[in-house]
Amino acid sequence: WSQVVSEAEKIVGYPTSFMSLRCLLSDELSNIAMQVRKLVGTKHPLLDTARGFVYDSRNNLQMRGLVVLLISKAAGPSTAELSFQHNMVSGIYSSQRSLAEITELIHTAFLVHRGIVNIGELKSCDGPLKDMQFGNKMAVLSGDFLLANACTSLAQLQNTKVVELISSAIGDLVQGIYYENSKSSEENCLTDDIGISSWKEQVFLSHSALLAKSCQAAMELAKHSTEIQDMAFQYGKHMSMSHKLHSDLQPFVKESSSDTMAFSLNSAPAVLHQEFLGREAWIKQIRELREAIKAGKGVTSAIDLCRCHGNRALAALERFPPSEARAALANIVYAVTRFP
Repeated sequence: WSQVVSEAEKIVGYPTSFMSLRCLLSDELSNIAMQVRKLVGTKHPLLDTARGFVYDSRNNLQMRGLVVLLISKAAGPSTAELSFQHNMVSGIYSSQRSLAEITELIHTAFLVHRGIVNIGELKSCDGPLKDMQFGNKMAVLSGDFLLANACTSLAQLQNTKVVELISSAIGDLVQGIYYENSKSSEENCLTDDIGISSWKEQVFLSHSALLAKSCQAAMELAKHSTEIQDMAFQYGKHMSMSHKLHSDLQPFVKESSSDTMAFSLNSAPAVLHQEFLGREAWIKQIRELREAIKAGKGVTSAIDLCRCHGNRALAALERFPPSEARAALANIVYAVTRFP
């Protein structure tokens, strides 16, 4: 995965890890960073989130912006609009690069907001209450700042359809995260009866909508046809679905994974295993679920589903002319659909 991303970054012209550098070096965010330093030594999750922005090369937090740049280059210039092609650098319009930055800022803002802890569920071992309350204030402030910057840059693109697309993606994110949080707060969430169709809807809202609509918006900025816009949307949707499935599968397919490796009961293998097993048997096996899933059909079905979405993403790519960027987009799909 890291190799695929590194090679893809060379195609679009610069490492996407520096994509939001202008925002991150601003005076306002520097002031926030100084305040966040006060959390050092506490157990607030905002610190882990901040460390991830700097050190997490394995999962590559800038993946969404990179895909937007690649799909922009793969599509190339539109024959319908020739007046602004002088703004192209490495086959990508400046407005498309701005959109990639906006996509990353929105994703980062929501990651920061997810670092807010529920004060009512804290225990004495979690640390002083005042530290957690201060950390929550910083998480809200930092996330809102990033989101405000993204919205300002979005308005500067001066494209109504793009604003509508990205705004609806923000709404999808809020809805998806709200659904996750409302379910996790219920007492019986361990035995929540969720089917794979509901799982797909939730994952689209919380993980796929932003990338899918950003890919479509990139095509709109270049004045491509509605057909090309739809193909870009389909690639973004199905590639991100494959990415999420690949992540869900890691505790069950990694040979080096330990018995204590964490996994979610709302991950794809668990949901599919529940469907195959039946409701009553699922509840009985809840305490020994990980090994049961590995031995059942949930893992193989999730792998098949991951590859299915990957194939649909590749099919959408066929509408774009052959190029290095298209090959890189295909390699990203191959990376998240390959299992040992």
